[in-house]
Amino acid sequence: MKRLDFFAALVLGLVIGGLVTFGAIRVLKAPTVNTNNANSSGSTQQTGVAKFASADEFADYLAGGLTLTSNYATSFNAASVTGELGLGMPERQAAPSAVEDTGAGASRVSETNVQVKGIDEPDIVKVDSQNIYFSRTEPYVFALEKVMAEDASILPPDSVSAKTDIIKAFPPKDLAKTGSIDLTGDLLLSGKNLVVFNYSKITGYDVTNPSAPKEKWSMAIESDSSLVTSRLFNGKIYIVTRTNVNYDTPCPIVPLTTGGRDLSIGCAEIYHPRRIVPVDSTYTALVVNPADGKVSDQVSFTGSASGNPVVYMSPTSLYVTYQIVIDPTELMSDLLKTQAQDLMPASVQSKIAKLAGYDLSSQSKFMEMGIIIENYLATLDSDEQLRIQNELSNRSEAYVKARRRELEKTGLVRISLDNMTVAATGEFPGSPLNQFSLDEFEDNLRVATTVSGGMGLGLVGSSESTNDVYVLNQKLEIVGSVLGLGDTERIYSARFIGDRGYLVTYRQVDPFYVLDLSNPAKPAKVGELKIPGYSSYLHPISDNRIMGVGEENSKVKVSLFDVSDPANPKEQSKYLLDEYWTEVSETQHAFLQDAKHSVVFIPGGQGGYVLSYANDQLTLTKAVADYQVKRAVYLSDVLYIIGESKITALDEANWQTVKELGL
Repeated sequence: MKRLDFFAALVLGLVIGGLVTFGAIRVLKAPTVNTNNANSSGSTQQTGVAKFASADEFADYLAGGLTLTSNYATSFNAASVTGELGLGMPERQAAPSAVEDTGAGASRVSETNVQVKGIDEPDIVKVDSQNIYFSRTEPYVFALEKVMAEDASILPPDSVSAKTDIIKAFPPKDLAKTGSIDLTGDLLLSGKNLVVFNYSKITGYDVTNPSAPKEKWSMAIESDSSLVTSRLFNGKIYIVTRTNVNYDTPCPIVPLTTGGRDLSIGCAEIYHPRRIVPVDSTYTALVVNPADGKVSDQVSFTGSASGNPVVYMSPTSLYVTYQIVIDPTELMSDLLKTQAQDLMPASVQSKIAKLAGYDLSSQSKFMEMGIIIENYLATLDSDEQLRIQNELSNRSEAYVKARRRELEKTGLVRISLDNMTVAATGEFPGSPLNQFSLDEFEDNLRVATTVSGGMGLGLVGSSESTNDVYVLNQKLEIVGSVLGLGDTERIYSARFIGDRGYLVTYRQVDPFYVLDLSNPAKPAKVGELKIPGYSSYLHPISDNRIMGVGEENSKVKVSLFDVSDPANPKEQSKYLLDEYWTEVSETQHAFLQDAKHSVVFIPGGQGGYVLSYANDQLTLTKAVADYQVKRAVYLSDVLYIIGESKITALDEANWQTVKELGL
């Protein structure tokens, strides 16, 4: 019986558990969606989405989804990517200063490095023509803030100095801190309205007078909710929140309070896929006026916090991904039917097949299936049990490899910005890395995904990973694809620019792929370059030059790719920094390009670096050391290196220090 127990655990735990990890088989099909949602049920299409009619209907939906996640289910989460140079710099001829001192604002003002031009993203630094707004959001500060909020007596009053500083930055001779806000978090700046996104609240300030910012409005994020992300577009702030599901009273939900009143969202306002999928969260997208904090529109939909949801926004749509989880009973039935007919008698196969028609929960069916298999195995001697164990292990691996794109899928919701309704739902194989894995162009959505195949999870049935790019139409139906980019590897960075796509995968070498996406129905890989290391961020420097920031031999690597001939991409130049990590690998906001001076800025652990890419060669123009550098911005021709303890203003004409400000 010991062998039977071991075998049952192996088959039901490893084989089934391993396959459950990978996703779902056709849980939610990409529907043709009617955007007319005037009816009371919110129905859009029989196979698409609907709105809940009542709290009881929501509760029943949740119960159905729970059975899909209670049987050895696990969540797939893509792994996150996280000496002396001995090189002498040639002497520079002194250049005349380019620092303006007209008393007016700067003639050039840098913007936060974002994915989609014109759609601003929150960051710890914002800037206008004269001022820098800098919020310290180090993890220890947030932790202390939270402790103080819960019980201020635990820590002495001076132990927390979490503020958003307002710094007069231009002209640089006037560099000084002029004001502050007793709140930290990511920032958005709309005209003279500064919005601070704290872990517990969202607050809007009037910064017309920077030395005396005035709080205009505030939203409190409820304890069972959290902020996912936000965007600023056409003078409106789009906020996405996530609310944990209350299984006893799933609706109405209250993601936040504003103006002292709960923002209550009823059952009939919440979308869900018609096909039951596991749900642990309700996502809400809100449109907010940055001047007064008023909510002008919102939409809510069910989803899952598992699988690291990705939010991407285009000028027309907001996209949110969610993880699709498999029904283990359905999967095991298919595995036994297609791979094990000769391993189990017809009577056992018949009993398992009949389970599909029983009016039982998925969990109950799964348990019944285990009992049927266990009872059969008990009739066999230990030799036969061992044979079947090995046969199933090998066959399940082949099963996964043949169906890996069916077994790992990501669900997708598209919200129309015109009327803030769910315009379409769909799915695609694999999992996206981050927001750069999605891009909308000419009414099509391009998606870069990694199909893990269970690689690295140590599970029976795992297969090699691979990477794909899919093109979806406005109905979120797949219309074209490029498959098998970098087998055994996974995506480390992606960037879509016009009708081209650029992809970096990595395991031992760094394949840099160039994709031709001009025909959505027939996307194709046209070029490939294999070099050491990898790039975790790709940035378009010009039409035919792409910069990559990543790692090689445990050092930060900056690469300049020549893609003027898509079929023959070249690494035109590279530079290794004596750093093991850069924040650019975590957020694109840490990267700054100043095209006028042909330079980029990259922060490191030891300081900040200004690299020139003039004449297609990467050279180190300036290094600023001895403080924790976070960001850089430019005002006219002055580059401001911003750190936790200091700001350094550099004249871009000669790279000399104009002034420093201690914080």
